[in-house]
Amino acid sequence: MFGTIVNFFAIIIGSIVGMVLKKGISEKVSTTVMHGLSLCIIFIGISGFIKVSNFILIIISIALGTLMGELIDLDNMIKKLGDVIENKFKGKDVKISEGFVTSSLLFCIGSMAIVGSLESGLQGNHKILFAKSIIDGISSVIFASSLGFGVLLSSFSVLLYQGSITIAASFLKPLLTQSVITDMTAIGSILIMGLGFNMLNITKIKVANLLPAIFIPVLYQIIMNVVK
Repeated sequence: MFGTIVNFFAIIIGSIVGMVLKKGISEKVSTTVMHGLSLCIIFIGISGFIKVSNFILIIISIALGTLMGELIDLDNMIKKLGDVIENKFKGKDVKISEGFVTSSLLFCIGSMAIVGSLESGLQGNHKILFAKSIIDGISSVIFASSLGFGVLLSSFSVLLYQGSITIAASFLKPLLTQSVITDMTAIGSILIMGLGFNMLNITKIKVANLLPAIFIPVLYQIIMNVVK
């Protein structure tokens, strides 16, 4: 859990710095920086998808995962949580919900979050999460300067999400083959691309409703083990 805890505090510190600098950054500059960051996010998504090993499984995972996500409507649940938080601070920061939802998705669904948490739980190796902490810390400065307090609150999403994967990793170790991890990473990268396009206002993809797709490769491996 140590790597996740470092990541947690990196986002908090970065968010505080971003909120402090908020008044010194013009809206024009903030918007342009956000667009640049969006392009970087899309690039990260593309680079993570290149190593995919099973295209058919990826397509099936996205289809099934989206169906599950739509039935549960994770996107709406997360937005409602953001709105509840926003109402608690009404009048202080009108973008709390947007900042919380956008940042939570960005910090949680990337390949580094998945692979880093797995390595942390399986091998006690926190290097990937330490690197992610630096990236998230810098990103949270930019996001918080324009989206405010909601970005800081997303640190708790990271703590819960990555912490859960780290703890579960030891129990799922027999199932987490290299191909499973690669496929999970590829799916996470696709979702990251979708988030980047949303940030550029090119699409309005309900990225949160695609989240279950990330874990379909694990289910597939369980089925394969039973069949064998």
